[in-house]
Amino acid sequence: MSMSYTIRESFSGFRRTKISSALSVVTVCVALLFLGLFAVITIHAERFLEGLRNRVEVEAFLYEPVTTITVDSLGQVFASFPEVDSVVYISKAHAAEVFKREFGEDILSVLDFNPLPPSLKVYLKDGYRTSARVDSFAAKVRSMREIENVVYRKAMLEVIDQRAGTVHNITLGLGLFVALSAIILVSNTIRLAIYAKRTLIQTMELVGATRRFIRTPFLLEGVWQGLLGGGFAAALLYLLIVHGVRLLSSDLAEFIRMDPLFYAGVVVSGGVLGFIGSVFSVFRFIRPGTSR
Repeated sequence: MSMSYTIRESFSGFRRTKISSALSVVTVCVALLFLGLFAVITIHAERFLEGLRNRVEVEAFLYEPVTTITVDSLGQVFASFPEVDSVVYISKAHAAEVFKREFGEDILSVLDFNPLPPSLKVYLKDGYRTSARVDSFAAKVRSMREIENVVYRKAMLEVIDQRAGTVHNITLGLGLFVALSAIILVSNTIRLAIYAKRTLIQTMELVGATRRFIRTPFLLEGVWQGLLGGGFAAALLYLLIVHGVRLLSSDLAEFIRMDPLFYAGVVVSGGVLGFIGSVFSVFRFIRPGTSR
């Protein structure tokens, strides 16, 4: 098979079916533009939610009196847990300083004694900051005889988990819808190109051309349409993200940043969508004996 012929024929569909080809390119562009925007929103929403998760800490309050041996022993036990990233001991005196810093009043000036208990502040590793996993970890800590109580932001974690699930489901559903729309339109465009070349295809079959020789230009045509649509989408996304966001807020422009590989991925995704759409048409309408 001549590579130059295959490439030349793959571009001929743009001339024969100008309107439908342009419509396919626009559809892929719009689909990937929406998919890209959804991806940007999802990525930054997840970053924001992950930032909130990073603030979640488990505080285990200790029975008094507390000795250095007890603190060291508990520190070793916590360090052996797979969930634990680090542990910080908060003494009664340190707890009083934190109270004064947060509330602006010395607790010893209000009471004649320090009622704040000593505690161990536990920071969890990535992947363990979900509501279910923190619940399980807290239950394990509560069962220890040195621990009086365990507190953490349970309600906030539940809200984060719920919002993260909602964002994921919405993005997945819309993404599948627009991707399917692009595939269907590219498939229809390739079908029109096959119909426009039906006489040529019959002639090629009569002289012994292989299925691969006949199909490959149409497959490449779908890839070109997808890559072209993906390129337009990547350019529009770049303009929207890099320049459009600056018009809204400089702080927002600093927060919303995408790696160059993201834009390359948009272009490649266009080629993939175009290839899938062309495969559906080519293998459906160019089969042994169908065009004779």
